[in-house]
Amino acid sequence: MNKNLKHMIVAALCLALCLVLPFLTGQIPQIGSALAPMHLPVLLSGFLCGPWWAMAVGLIAPPLRFVLFGMPPFPAYAAMAFELAAYGLVSGLLYGLLSRKKGGVYLSLVGAMLAGRAVWGVAMTFLLGMNGKPFGWAAFLSGAFLSAIPGIILQLVLIPVLVLVLHKAGYFRD
Repeated sequence: MNKNLKHMIVAALCLALCLVLPFLTGQIPQIGSALAPMHLPVLLSGFLCGPWWAMAVGLIAPPLRFVLFGMPPFPAYAAMAFELAAYGLVSGLLYGLLSRKKGGVYLSLVGAMLAGRAVWGVAMTFLLGMNGKPFGWAAFLSGAFLSAIPGIILQLVLIPVLVLVLHKAGYFRD
């Protein structure tokens, strides 16, 4: 199969997962925000599709989900679009540069998670600042790390397992 076509199909699948996975946790918003279900397919797409397709998935998913289902609300979806775009871009770039073994997968994942959270903090500062609302360090640390601990753990466990299993199964042979 053509490599670009393969990446486009997997990117579309990851985008669809971004739209559907939040329904699994949507009944209890605290669990949904803690597990961050939209983050998983975007991070995974960075490994499977490369940086540019993954960035597109991350940038499109939150506003598309808002238009279709009204969630996440503004300004959360706008900040998430930049955050998830950074996740996809950085995970794809780092995975392309680093070893494709377990250590490289973890470094790529952690680098993407840190970059995305930094971008989210900048976006929230800007978006809330436009409305005259402050977004300080306490809000950033709470939103990006403390309340996200379950999602961070899920990402650190699930993404490397999926990438390594797909690698072993021959997905990355082109």
